[in-house]
Amino acid sequence: MAGIPKGRTLSYSEVARRAGSPRACRAVGNIMNRNYDPKVPCHRVIKSDGTPGGYRGGTKEKIAKLKKEGAL
Repeated sequence: MAGIPKGRTLSYSEVARRAGSPRACRAVGNIMNRNYDPKVPCHRVIKSDGTPGGYRGGTKEKIAKLKKEGAL
């Protein structure tokens, strides 16, 4: 997860699949919501339909970060 480069995103389900638990996308979302480590780019994990999804700092902040990095 920490390896998602700037300007790129992964879906919650893709993160779960890469972690070896393809059905754990909801768990990935819960983990992202509880993360306080700035080294983990939680804002780069989005919903499978391409919409931002939730973010501990708020959806507007997530969108702003993704736009700044060129991911949206």
